[in-house]
Amino acid sequence: MPKSPLLYLLSVGLSAVLISCGGTKSQAQSTDSTDSESAERRTAAPFSADSAYQYIQQQVAFGVRTPGSEGHRATAAWIEQKLRQWGYEVTLQRFEGKDHFGKQAAGTNIIATRTPEGTDRILLMAHWDTRQVADHDPVVQRQGEPIQGADDGASGVAVLLELARQESLNPSGKALDFVFFDLEDGGQSEDEDSWCLGSQYWAQHPHQSDYKAKWGILLDMVGSQGARFYWEGLSREYARPLLSALWQTAAQLGWGDYFVQANGGQMTDDHGPVIRYRGIPCVDIINFDPNRATGFGAHWHTSADNMNVIHIETLRAVGETVATTIREDI
Repeated sequence: MPKSPLLYLLSVGLSAVLISCGGTKSQAQSTDSTDSESAERRTAAPFSADSAYQYIQQQVAFGVRTPGSEGHRATAAWIEQKLRQWGYEVTLQRFEGKDHFGKQAAGTNIIATRTPEGTDRILLMAHWDTRQVADHDPVVQRQGEPIQGADDGASGVAVLLELARQESLNPSGKALDFVFFDLEDGGQSEDEDSWCLGSQYWAQHPHQSDYKAKWGILLDMVGSQGARFYWEGLSREYARPLLSALWQTAAQLGWGDYFVQANGGQMTDDHGPVIRYRGIPCVDIINFDPNRATGFGAHWHTSADNMNVIHIETLRAVGETVATTIREDI
């Protein structure tokens, strides 16, 4: 997820865009609403929050998923096995990057699809690695330890996996691609390019050389109690129709308290390279509240990012909102 307190310019096409990497400097909050806010209640598409919760538990049980660790290897194999079990075509994209300490690190992006021949593709994304240091931990002695990443990493993966499982059981008829990015969370605050290495690599070297998608959704830190999802800056700038559809759907499903219709910050996150290099309009659903001190939850990049922060209702709110929206024509 976004991690550094600095701002930097990301060039997208001919435009320069200001992105907040990690936490502070959010945009001014706006009471601007989405284009259409219907109070009509809707029935959610199938999604099991209980299954998503269990997928988080499994990832945390593997241990930290830092580059080169046993937990990292076990998690990659487990994600691949789940996707193949549900009938997906899986591509493992190997690449070289660096870890938080600047050492060479081997990364693996995991890409799954069921309908390779389809047009108007939908791209669903999350990162599956965990951070090597708990640099925001209130206990100084723990700041050099890796985090469990129950929310920061595992929650987005879990929701994506449950969406993939439901798609195998109840096909939407859409051409869906699920991409699990590696080496997202090892950056240094003073080096903006050190974040999101997996998405940077995939966006410049996609698994299909001519890869295109109609739009994409990134899930980052989507499982904690008290999560709030504001409009992320790049999402609002480049994917407003999809942003409006998602937040309107959330309101109609009864999840409006989670999906706040107001401006949050502009993030350095995995959707940025996808917008920049592939030109795909993307929305980042991320727990960032501009009214908080750091914007992120108190467990962000600390040893407290464990199963205790995970809330099934938050998983249900995000999962049902995305599952229902991907069945619409946007």
